Amino acid sequence: MVELAEMTPTVTAAPPALKAESKNVSFFYGAFQALKKVNVNIADKKVTALIGPSGCGKTTFLRCFNRMHDLYPGNRYQGEILLHPEGVNIIGPEVDPIEVRMRINMVFQKANPFPKSIYENVAYGLRIRETNSRSVLDGKVEQALRHAALWDEVKDRLQNLAFALSGGQQQRLCIARALATDPEIVLFDEPTSALDPIATARIEELIGELKKSVTILIVTHNMQQAARVSDYTGFMYLGELVEFDVTGKIFTNPSNKLTEDYVTGRFG
Repeated sequence: MVELAEMTPTVTAAPPALKAESKNVSFFYGAFQALKKVNVNIADKKVTALIGPSGCGKTTFLRCFNRMHDLYPGNRYQGEILLHPEGVNIIGPEVDPIEVRMRINMVFQKANPFPKSIYENVAYGLRIRETNSRSVLDGKVEQALRHAALWDEVKDRLQNLAFALSGGQQQRLCIARALATDPEIVLFDEPTSALDPIATARIEELIGELKKSVTILIVTHNMQQAARVSDYTGFMYLGELVEFDVTGKIFTNPSNKLTEDYVTGRFG
């Protein structure tokens, strides 16, 4: 059992420009407190990774950003998650969760295409936004598929069912679906855990391209992956953010002993 000595987060890096920031974010599943006053800055058009052992709260924190917890009764938030440049608190009760999910989309651990055509999977969010012009939909679908590095593989079979695609292609389709509504932030929850090494490498390469135009927050158990794809990394443990810094420092010279023990494999 790892001893918890001092849990005040060690933060020495200041991201260049903020896209979002959490301020004293706590989260409760009923009476159970899963997050404890998490403070973190999310840099604009950078990749921020969250690492930590299973059950540490990283996926819970990720899902706060697009209000996924609202789908279940008894869950509640405390604190603020501010989306810039407006500075609106996206977990505030006055904010519409549907609009939050249009601006902050999510790619899940396992590819979850809808039982629809490839085209309609990508167009789904646009139709919710009442975009029904065929020419606009065609352009947005192609653009999203190109950004997800999938267009050349599916352009001649857009009306085929999405389930006909391989696992890696399905995950890239889900990324295209997330990109179609021009989100400001894309959340990735263990996006390659069910994929083979070749498909994993393609997704990681894609993440590197996507950060040119969108802010990315990724949860991963794979520390090598965090080291490869992220600009900033936060280490979480028992619902708290223990340390946050530029990725290179987290993995080579962490300030907190607990972080060092985790990244060197002494626990977790």
